[in-house]
Amino acid sequence: MKGICPACEKETELEYVTRVEDIAVRDENIPVHVEYFKCLECETEFDDPHSTYDPLEVAYHEYRARHGMVQPEDIKTFRERFGLTQLELANLLGLGGATLSRYENGALQDEAHNTMLSLAMQPDNLLDLIEEKTSVLSDEKRNRIINLLKDITEEREKSFLSIFETRFGSYPASILSGYQPLNVAKLLNAMVFFCKGVEIPKTKLNKLIFYADFKHYKEYSISITGSCYAHLPHGPVPDKYDYYMATLFYDEKAIFIDERQFPNYTGEFLSALKEPDLSIFSTTEIKTLAYVKEFFEKYNAKEIRNFSHEERGYQVTRNGELISYEYAQFLRI
Repeated sequence: MKGICPACEKETELEYVTRVEDIAVRDENIPVHVEYFKCLECETEFDDPHSTYDPLEVAYHEYRARHGMVQPEDIKTFRERFGLTQLELANLLGLGGATLSRYENGALQDEAHNTMLSLAMQPDNLLDLIEEKTSVLSDEKRNRIINLLKDITEEREKSFLSIFETRFGSYPASILSGYQPLNVAKLLNAMVFFCKGVEIPKTKLNKLIFYADFKHYKEYSISITGSCYAHLPHGPVPDKYDYYMATLFYDEKAIFIDERQFPNYTGEFLSALKEPDLSIFSTTEIKTLAYVKEFFEKYNAKEIRNFSHEERGYQVTRNGELISYEYAQFLRI
């Protein structure tokens, strides 16, 4: 094809090139699809001036997804949901208006600002900010948002997931639950988080939940979901895990289960049909979930099963016994 080469400054023969390249984002290589033109006369490579596709923006988006960071569209959707301007939200957070604008337009936030944004997007925390910084909003807007946030909190408490907490029962917080009472909403949403964007074997999902809870206990002396974990032949699993799977599939319709036939067994592969509600997790919990998902990203069911069999807590227990969180200190991740 013919076109104007910016180097030759004349009409020449151009080659359209498309391929996958690694883009370095904070010392991490992200494979991204790129496309450009190459002048066949002077061999200069240049972007299509009419294209809105930005490979760096795609790389930033993938980097955020890998690390459980807030995406630009999430910030804008959250802000507009409550009728906040960029300046108002920036003032509530103690950020400059230009900084928040850059993040909404695709700039990659630093870790401290991401933590701040993640926390502010949780209804209870936003309510605290608005009630604390009374001068940021007009009385009318402040009262309207406060009432909306209180309605959201009440609805969440009455949600379908809270009903399941009664269904699954409860038990006192102890070393077997990571000193956390069972939180079914967190357990189910963590499972959806691990299924989002991938097809994951059921065996692997059970191990990811185990590692997330034990990793968080290892680092912060408390589990995420309060789930107890049992020693079974294929590795540690959440106690009553089949009930949780059924809840997500039949009641919540939050996951899809694809049964596949193999020579000696039937495998179940899970994928998410809904977005997980990450607002119910703390910043450290979100970081831990993202870390575990990334750490085991390339492990198949057999590999993560074998990896879990080497854990001290699994080795010192027998089939059917619960695994104490005291063994989290020996966790291999």
